[in-house]
Amino acid sequence: MANPKNRMSKSNSRSRRANWKLVLPNLGLCPQCHEPKLPHRVCGKCGYYRGKEAVDVNAE
Repeated sequence: MANPKNRMSKSNSRSRRANWKLVLPNLGLCPQCHEPKLPHRVCGKCGYYRGKEAVDVNAE
């Protein structure tokens, strides 16, 4: 088990923790309906993926 030999200073601890930020997902636009969607996913609005209808949204 790794144990620290010396105490880490406040500035070193805080600068290490400075990189714990959240990253927003990269959203692209659907080519069919131009709604924002995650890449490599079926559009939730129109149901198209790569120019073809993958899911019938109006089936309900």
